[in-house]
Amino acid sequence: MEFKPYFGQQIADVITPLGELRISVFRDFPYLYEGSLLYEENYLQIYVDAPEAMLFSVWDGSRMVGATTCIPLRNETEEVQEPFEKADLPIDKIFYFGESILLPSYRGKGLGKRFFAEREQHAASSGRYQSVYFCGVERPDDHPLRPANYRPLDPFWKAQGYQPAGLVSYFQWRDIGEETESKKKMNYWWKDLQR
Repeated sequence: MEFKPYFGQQIADVITPLGELRISVFRDFPYLYEGSLLYEENYLQIYVDAPEAMLFSVWDGSRMVGATTCIPLRNETEEVQEPFEKADLPIDKIFYFGESILLPSYRGKGLGKRFFAEREQHAASSGRYQSVYFCGVERPDDHPLRPANYRPLDPFWKAQGYQPAGLVSYFQWRDIGEETESKKKMNYWWKDLQR
């Protein structure tokens, strides 16, 4: 495996494999995302346009098999920024962590921990940011598409030093089997970079 970081405009070079990876991984529970490459290219443009944004990627030969992203919160979308503004948190002091995605056969090899470490190191490198946040979708325990062996990532996130932030966003996307987009509740987790 090979590890490659990309920053800001460099991310444009790998938008297609990143979008394809997102569509593949997020199709599984709990996201159940019915994605399109056109949507992915439009969404990921915010990372290309943000000079401090980073994509840390994992390659097996010519195939991107894992990726994680981060970006200053001030460069994120309004729907991501909204709960922080309502809570009167200092948006310019916060780094936002996007996806951490791995194809199933590459999981359990410590790459999830590496993803957090790489993003935290990048967020801390300028000395301007005080904390980092990310969010995860909330699905009911009795969701009909929840696999019997599904394990929530909460214990893993806590082991990396994160805790629930008490902030919520509602994002829209089309679930597998849905005709139109529907709102999904997203819960935020956070960590103080100053500790």
